[in-house]
Amino acid sequence: MLTVRPYEPTDLDALYAISLATADAGGDASHLYRDKRLVGAIYSAPYAMLAPELVVVAADAEGVGGFVLGAVDTVAWQERLERSWWPLLRQRYPAPDPDARSQWTPDQRRMAMIHHPEHAPLEVVRHYPAHLHLNLAPRLQGRGLGTRLFHAWMQRAQEQGARATHVGVNRANVRGMAFWSRMGFLPVTPPDLSEGRTVWMGRD
Repeated sequence: MLTVRPYEPTDLDALYAISLATADAGGDASHLYRDKRLVGAIYSAPYAMLAPELVVVAADAEGVGGFVLGAVDTVAWQERLERSWWPLLRQRYPAPDPDARSQWTPDQRRMAMIHHPEHAPLEVVRHYPAHLHLNLAPRLQGRGLGTRLFHAWMQRAQEQGARATHVGVNRANVRGMAFWSRMGFLPVTPPDLSEGRTVWMGRD
C-alpha cells in the first residue's frame, strides 16, 4: 500500500538515504561518497529538523521511499540556515583546501558547499520566493507519487502564504525537468546562468 503522510522524526534516516540514492542527477550516488550522510545533511535534514511542518513523505511496505520539503521564504530560510544549521556542520566538516580544487573528491565538493552554500539567483527568488525539493527512491518512481507529494506540499505551503515557487534541477536530470514541466513549472534561468549546471524553473 502506498501512502503519503506528514513527516515524523523517525523518518530522518530514510531522508538521508533517499537523498544519497538520488544525488547523481536523479540516480544513486552511494558509490561516490564515503560519508553516506553528507548529501542529506545539506539537502534534506535541515528541513526535517528546522521546518518539519513542511515535510511530507511517501511510503510503501518497505518504509519511507520519498519526500518533498521546502520553505515559503527562501531568503529567510537561507538566513536561518546560516544561524542554526551551517555552523554545526562546519565544525564537523572542515573546508577543503581551495588550492586543490581540481583534486577534490565528491565528499570535499559537498563540504565546500557547507562553507559556501549555493543560493538561488536573486532574480528567481524575487519572483518565486518559495522553493521545494522532491526526491523518490527508484522503487517508487513512475507510480504517481511525485504528483501526490507535490500537491500535498503545495497545499501546506499555500496555507503558510506561498504564492510562487521555484525549483533548481540538475541539467543532466532530464527526467526531473520533465516532471517539473508537468507540474506547471517553466524555465526561469537568468541569461547569464544559461550554461550552468542548474536549470531554474518557476511556477506562479
